[in-house]
Amino acid sequence: MIEFAAARGPRLMLDERSVLDIGGCIVEGIDIAPKRAIPDDGDPRIDHSLEGFLFTCGPDHIRHRQPVPGTDGKIYPLHGSASGHAAKVLWTRFENGNAECRADIDIITVEGLPQRIERLWRIDGETGEVSLEDRVVNTSDQKVPTFLMYHMNIGGKWLDAGTRLEGRMLEGSGFPWTFGEEPGGIFCVEAPATEDGLAEVRLGPVAAIGGKTLRVRVRADTLPHLQIWRNQKAPADIIGIEPVSHRWVLRHELEAAGEFNWLKPGESRSYGLRFGFV
Repeated sequence: MIEFAAARGPRLMLDERSVLDIGGCIVEGIDIAPKRAIPDDGDPRIDHSLEGFLFTCGPDHIRHRQPVPGTDGKIYPLHGSASGHAAKVLWTRFENGNAECRADIDIITVEGLPQRIERLWRIDGETGEVSLEDRVVNTSDQKVPTFLMYHMNIGGKWLDAGTRLEGRMLEGSGFPWTFGEEPGGIFCVEAPATEDGLAEVRLGPVAAIGGKTLRVRVRADTLPHLQIWRNQKAPADIIGIEPVSHRWVLRHELEAAGEFNWLKPGESRSYGLRFGFV
């Protein structure tokens, strides 16, 4: 893990063994990642990733285990092929209170095709806001559909009765974090931009981290949907804030509806989010 922090903001542990995703996220001395309070997906890559604060799904598939057309029994992994691919860190800089880390992640998809994620993490030393910019590049010789989904996972044990989810895309603009029937629930909604091309959702206040609220802002052009998931079925105790490129339907339904985001060889598509604790 690479320790990554600026003059203000959270202290992050970036996992160079797996996409340079975020393992630990330390706020006011508390690592709010769920650690082992997670469900068993039966995939060691995902078990490892679920323990952390943020992991990346895609770029070849998201959500559903489904057969790969034209193959003899191959199945798309539940969360795509990215997890478990090591990052090549190009630089890490700490200047004037700011932090920056740039890496390339070369991925072989379940179809055996090469793809690349060009990743840039930044922390603004004045505001403490973290930003992530990803560019997915089709490095194969075939046209491919591209998907992306970020899972921001928070340990439920750190939340309390006063913690709420809030955002214009949510019913009534917000509700308690323990939404739905016990021991959990999931939903996916459209998340249009409210300012500067960004959609915003908040989780807080959280007494365990000094009453701070997690504020997440997402590029609404390429991540136009927001999925929220929680699971308090022991041993799991987790809530996920999950910006995503596509609505929650099966892969063949997206293709039939013309909703694939195709990339020709050499083409790219950019995604991004920002988060901070206020």
